[in-house]
Amino acid sequence: MTDKPITNSDLFIDLVEKNPIESIVKSKSALKREMTNLQKIGEKLINLSPGKLAKIPMPEELFEAVMLARRLKNREGKRRQMQYIGKCMRSADSQKIIAALESFDHQSEGFRQEQLRLEQWRDRLIAEGDRAISELMLESPEIDRQHLRQLVRQAHKEAAENKPPAASRKIFAYLRDN
Repeated sequence: MTDKPITNSDLFIDLVEKNPIESIVKSKSALKREMTNLQKIGEKLINLSPGKLAKIPMPEELFEAVMLARRLKNREGKRRQMQYIGKCMRSADSQKIIAALESFDHQSEGFRQEQLRLEQWRDRLIAEGDRAISELMLESPEIDRQHLRQLVRQAHKEAAENKPPAASRKIFAYLRDN
């Protein structure tokens, strides 16, 4: 046995030797930046409309914290609630929340990709009819098959009569909202 005192650097070396994955240590500044970013995401959640907020995948605790923050008027109380939202965001899947928020941002790549996907589904529904509706129902079972069939029939009728594609726009809006 040695009488040499153990220092912090000796402990760090032991950690590196035992498990290099656990040895990644974040600085206090990096942790604070992460927490600030999570609070900013929480602030975006607070400013969303109720319809968009319902589409964000988040735990119940975070949802309740966001709803409370929306009601608060006191500046200090709201600041503390924002810190709590940041804390709740640590346990939530922030990547899914960020992806959902990007789908609402008109300049984001995620928004454009979602719009393109919906346009492709709309065109496919009009071209293929019931077969495409059945495939869409497998992907999104909450869609109303009867309403969608009615819109597709209306789009075919408008195309045959050379009318403006109002039903086509309705199909796109229906897919976007569901």
